[in-house]
Amino acid sequence: MFVDQVKIYVKGGDGGNGMVAFRREKYVPKGGPAGGDGGKGADVIFEVEEGLRTLMDFRYKRHFKAPRGEHGMSKNQHGRNAKDMIVKVPPGTVVTDAETKEVIADLTEHGQRAVIARGGRGGRGNTRFATPANPAPELSEHGEPGIEKEVVLELKLLADVGLVGFPSVGKSTLLSVVSAAKPKIADYHFTTIAPNLGMVETEDGRSYVMADLPGLIEGAHSGVGLGHQFLRHIERTRVIVHVIDMAATEGRDPYEDYKTINNELKEYNLRLTERPQIIVANKMDMPDAEENLALFKEQLEEDYPVFPISAVTRQGLRDLLFAVADKIEETPEFPLAHEEETDVNRVLYKHEADQKEFVITRDPDGSFVVSGDAVERLFKMTDFSRDESVRRFARQLRGMGVDDALRERGIQSGDTVKLLDYEFEFLD
Repeated sequence: MFVDQVKIYVKGGDGGNGMVAFRREKYVPKGGPAGGDGGKGADVIFEVEEGLRTLMDFRYKRHFKAPRGEHGMSKNQHGRNAKDMIVKVPPGTVVTDAETKEVIADLTEHGQRAVIARGGRGGRGNTRFATPANPAPELSEHGEPGIEKEVVLELKLLADVGLVGFPSVGKSTLLSVVSAAKPKIADYHFTTIAPNLGMVETEDGRSYVMADLPGLIEGAHSGVGLGHQFLRHIERTRVIVHVIDMAATEGRDPYEDYKTINNELKEYNLRLTERPQIIVANKMDMPDAEENLALFKEQLEEDYPVFPISAVTRQGLRDLLFAVADKIEETPEFPLAHEEETDVNRVLYKHEADQKEFVITRDPDGSFVVSGDAVERLFKMTDFSRDESVRRFARQLRGMGVDDALRERGIQSGDTVKLLDYEFEFLD
């Protein structure tokens, strides 16, 4: 089964907790703090594996949660950093954030890696909080939570040449005779329900990858037939080979077929019309094919080369393969839709300072709800079993302006404040 789009959940490992400990040696009367830091949580890293051809594995495992860092220990021993989680993906995988629709990574080459979800840093032990004013703090941090998100993986085949055309025009037959690929071939529509890849080698030693894409029909760009699922695979190809049944064995007009398919490519993505096309007039061994070809050439407005062939008798294949190889050599790689062609000296500055640290809302029961990434991260890193940590958390909230914001919203002493699944009483 061919799977080329899937949505999964990834989470970086949480950092290990810092420790509160003190030196207890017999001859060290004023031992002081000795709590170690926690280790860093593991990152979730995607790595390209050349042997993979589909996202099938992600159908069965959709949750990837990296391990957390080791907790800090006494005697100032730091916890061990967790080992990164490596997830193998096929070449041609585009990773997009499901919520923001931002492209996180475009993975094309074997061994290429991208960090998809970062692990959290380890919490600090009480040694880190020692000051002259407080030489023996009973204060430590929990580990920082790892980043969690849902991402969409989309596979776009890495083929140099894409075969397009109506169902049953002979795309699979052509691929089977010019390469070692063995696609299913039968005389009914949509025999090919998944793209097939084949390596083509010309007589002069040049080689390229050809993809036979499932048949497009009118309306494919808007979801009719199978074609819309696989139009994305044409985005990476450098040359489009347009196969046409010139014998009109199914009673359709070859030129109308040609116009319909080109319109589908244009409707799906305007940039596909920039691709060089080579037209293959297939089934030339059949009756009426010669007359139809002459008429087709008269109607053809574009200056695309037309190659009359018969995939069955192998007539005309040698010239076609040479022409495709020549066209690939003179055609640069096209960037994908999300890749902007940028100037070499252009620098992109991203700043996220305008993200609010916290948001205050009201529940129907009148309680005040505090939410936001920064304040929630702070909450998760606080050890509420120790009074000193609780006091520090209260100071941090005050410093962020949470107390003042609550007062502006009209909070009174004794009112309830909710944060995540916990409730607090506000004391002014």
